[in-house]
Amino acid sequence: MRVDRKWVERNLGFDPIATPPPETTFASPRAAKAATPEDFQREIIDFDSESPAGLQFLAFSTATGLSRYTDVQWPTGLAPKTGRAPGRSSNSPLPRADVLVVTWTVDEGHALSRVLTPGKDSRNDYQSYTHNFAQISRKMRKGSPALQAKRLGAYWTTTIGDKSVVIFKSDSHMSQDGPQLPNIDVWRQIVLEVQPKLVITTGTAGGIGKQFEVGDVIVSPIVRFDCTAKFNKEPFAQAHFASSAAKATHFATARSLFKANSAQLPKENQRLPKIIRVPVKGLGSSVVTTDFFGFDTSNDHYKLQGLGDVCEMGDAILGLVASDMGESAPRWLAIRNVSDPQIKADGLTLRQQAMVAAQIYKGFGRWSSVCSAITCWASIATE
Repeated sequence: MRVDRKWVERNLGFDPIATPPPETTFASPRAAKAATPEDFQREIIDFDSESPAGLQFLAFSTATGLSRYTDVQWPTGLAPKTGRAPGRSSNSPLPRADVLVVTWTVDEGHALSRVLTPGKDSRNDYQSYTHNFAQISRKMRKGSPALQAKRLGAYWTTTIGDKSVVIFKSDSHMSQDGPQLPNIDVWRQIVLEVQPKLVITTGTAGGIGKQFEVGDVIVSPIVRFDCTAKFNKEPFAQAHFASSAAKATHFATARSLFKANSAQLPKENQRLPKIIRVPVKGLGSSVVTTDFFGFDTSNDHYKLQGLGDVCEMGDAILGLVASDMGESAPRWLAIRNVSDPQIKADGLTLRQQAMVAAQIYKGFGRWSSVCSAITCWASIATE
């Protein structure tokens, strides 16, 4: 799938260049004025489809909110069972569990919690997590999401089969925290506290290549950095990391469960979203972590083609932390959904292409995240 402003108009009801959404639909004032493509990255992180701005966006467009979510029919004995209130202060360590699942943006959090912690929402209900916040936040730049939220994230627990799971919505981001990279400290801390056998980092990403449609899910034991901007001098700038291959036992079932909510994805999707399982060998397939707001374009502006399947801005930090932990590191996976496909560059400035990518995320990011949340369920159920 290769998309342009006309595709957005047909699938979301407006042309983002000719009739851009009003400022009241933006979470970030800077993104509303579109000073730089990077401003759209912060818009993606902060956009909340259930906030006043989000509701304005839903009213302006033909996008739908998670109030339309249809409960999926889980296999017997494997339905997620939401845990009780954690029973500990926000400054306490995270509870131990078999699996740790981490997501990033506000709408990713809404979708993941709707699927894996039924009845509890990541924004309204989850327990705030401030353990060692005072120490770690000293490394964060002014204006970063975690400093504004006065916490490192929020969490709840669930059970899938006989596996205990901590669901963590992070407010710390590689792309936002600043040059000292405190996100490394957050990752190391939460992994050591939970002591999981499996760690999953999950959420939205930009598809690399025109073969992907909105909602497709990449399950990758390989992450790689493509740092050509803020962190291009770091020793990890072009490093890659690998874990164990994902088990596909429940992937066919997971894909069938996509059907319950697939009508909320773009109407021009040609098929049910796929689950793409990345093999351990071969860097042509991976999740690519950039240190800039990158997205794939028809003219390959950011030189992402050939590096991996999707690009985002943080997952390789988990690979880096796991590598530093050595033999004590848990298995890990990056499970990313395609929230915005390849952008057709013809006739659009780079800023306009970024605008197109961001509006597609705002329209469909929560619904594509439902697909990756179900895929997380499948990976946990197989453990």
